[in-house]
Amino acid sequence: MTLSSTLQVRLRSITYEAEHILGFELVALTPGNSLPAFTAGAHIDLHLSTPGGALVRSYSLLNDPRETHRYCIGVNRDPKSRGGSRHVHEVLRVGDVLTISAPRNNFPLDESAPFNVFIAGGIGITPMLGMIARSQALGTPWRLHYAARTRQHAGFLDLLATYPGQPGAEVVLNFDQEPGGQMLNLNRVVDALPAGAHVYCCGPLPMLEAYEQATTGLPPERVHREYFAAKEAAATAGGFTVELARSHKTLTVPEGKTILDCLIEIQVEPPFSCREGVCGTCEVRVLEGTPDHRDLVLTDAERAAGDRMMVCCSGAKSPRLVLDL
Repeated sequence: MTLSSTLQVRLRSITYEAEHILGFELVALTPGNSLPAFTAGAHIDLHLSTPGGALVRSYSLLNDPRETHRYCIGVNRDPKSRGGSRHVHEVLRVGDVLTISAPRNNFPLDESAPFNVFIAGGIGITPMLGMIARSQALGTPWRLHYAARTRQHAGFLDLLATYPGQPGAEVVLNFDQEPGGQMLNLNRVVDALPAGAHVYCCGPLPMLEAYEQATTGLPPERVHREYFAAKEAAATAGGFTVELARSHKTLTVPEGKTILDCLIEIQVEPPFSCREGVCGTCEVRVLEGTPDHRDLVLTDAERAAGDRMMVCCSGAKSPRLVLDL
């Protein structure tokens, strides 16, 4: 795996934020040095050395983008962890030196919006926190709907408690497993959107699917979402050829393998991370052919253009693809 555009940071602090959620503060190795700038909604990749091998996992930056001295992330220990979140929770210690990617943003805040509405479920609160800080800095009014099973499962409530009472800020908490609680009604949230508002959602798959249904009547440029997990299986039908324009190589993708699997075998793979089409790391330009898009990063318009694809999960609808690799 290529490690281009990486840097080393020190783990300065670990904080308990909620049941199964820890906060991690990362700083430059040399005290006082700045880190690369980032924008609201951005994420970094954490490169982990685990007993099962090297892993790369993406985590949203949750602190104010004006902060140049640190990166803050929140990590939920997933009971279905493939090793990443478990390793972060059990192995990392304050003072450790970690390798990370430079920040990238597939979930940017539209800073021209007259009003922002944020919808978060569980650990999906993390990208929203940076967006809230940026909205505050811009003077853009905003409303947050934050859903979790119980208050004990909701991370960063202390930080959110600093906003109510400030001009243009509103926090609505929803704990569906507490007495009297019920599931967040996304249709009602969307129906109550202020004129021209942009709406953002990040959370578990059922929430995102309900969100996409609730927002079908809105202009697509006002609807934004970020997935943490794949929505459909990777394309592994095989039977097509891939030409690599810069490497002057041709490969045939067989049944049961992804394009990325085949690129790794011949050691010309692009940077990659999640292998599920949610982080955008493995995006490659398409010079010829028609991709079979399976990612959750590209918009419908970007998919229709057909000039780029995520090779970790997407395949081909045409017998031949030519990639800029």
